[in-house]
Amino acid sequence: MQVLPKAPIEVSVLLFERFSNHCLANAVEPLRAANMLAGVEQYRWRFLTPDGAAVCSSSGLPVQPSERFGREAGGDYLLLLPSYGFRAQDGPGMRRALRAAVGRYATLVGLDTGAWLMASAGLLDGRPATIHWDEYSAFAECFPGVEVRPDRFVIDGDRITCGGASAAFELMTQLIRRHVGAELALQVSTLFLQGDWQGPRVPTGPGRAGRAVALMRRNLEAPLSIPQVARAVGTSQRALTTEMRVQFGMPPREIYQALRLEAARRYLTGSEMGVAEIAARCGWTDQSAFARAFRRHFAATPVSVRGRPTSQTGYLAR
Repeated sequence: MQVLPKAPIEVSVLLFERFSNHCLANAVEPLRAANMLAGVEQYRWRFLTPDGAAVCSSSGLPVQPSERFGREAGGDYLLLLPSYGFRAQDGPGMRRALRAAVGRYATLVGLDTGAWLMASAGLLDGRPATIHWDEYSAFAECFPGVEVRPDRFVIDGDRITCGGASAAFELMTQLIRRHVGAELALQVSTLFLQGDWQGPRVPTGPGRAGRAVALMRRNLEAPLSIPQVARAVGTSQRALTTEMRVQFGMPPREIYQALRLEAARRYLTGSEMGVAEIAARCGWTDQSAFARAFRRHFAATPVSVRGRPTSQTGYLAR
């Protein structure tokens, strides 16, 4: 059984010249959002470069690192983000540095084309991995000892590889789910409007479970019954329950209530509406029942969080 790191989880991001700032944002912003929504520091991160000097992204965004790679103390995750210049970065010195990093970090993560540097250093031998799809064929040919997969991301114990910017967001929400819980991961995805609000695309994953969550989000004030949700996405209540437990770790009823309560918390911290009106907007006809559900979920009363910034509102991990 895998032992999960304790919060705050320490993340180092190793940036190379011409890195993708889209991929960087999709890797770091979910962590920032997780801290904000949790109200506590679940994640802590820093930026590194090979020589300690500033680097520029492929679109010209400069980043000043906090340290030179190899001089930092280490941590739970090392994220490699070379993107477009990965071949120029693949030299004997970098290979040695990455092999040495295995002793300082619990898990190495290759984002975008980061898998190439990991494979070149011998860190993916005999393991499944993926890479940005533009480099998929060349990667498979160059590293026959790696089990190359056409997946968006591959988690193989202490080695993780990811194919690009959009996949990086999916990977990070998956890690948040593993570390903190499915509910916080769902809130992070919702915060970034992941998935199509009006259509069948998903907030955190594929299939009917994702479509069910999108439907629930559109029907907070007048909640549907779970059988109605199941019929709307083309399945049975039993099958939907099974799929949502696998996808999110919770049954549909709990997910629906969590979405309604999160909406209520946003109204409380960001509007002047009264508690009774907020309760009604989030599907409760009984204000007392709403207050009890809110207290169980957030370990706080609706009145106590009124006017408090979201980042200070307690999140009750499940």
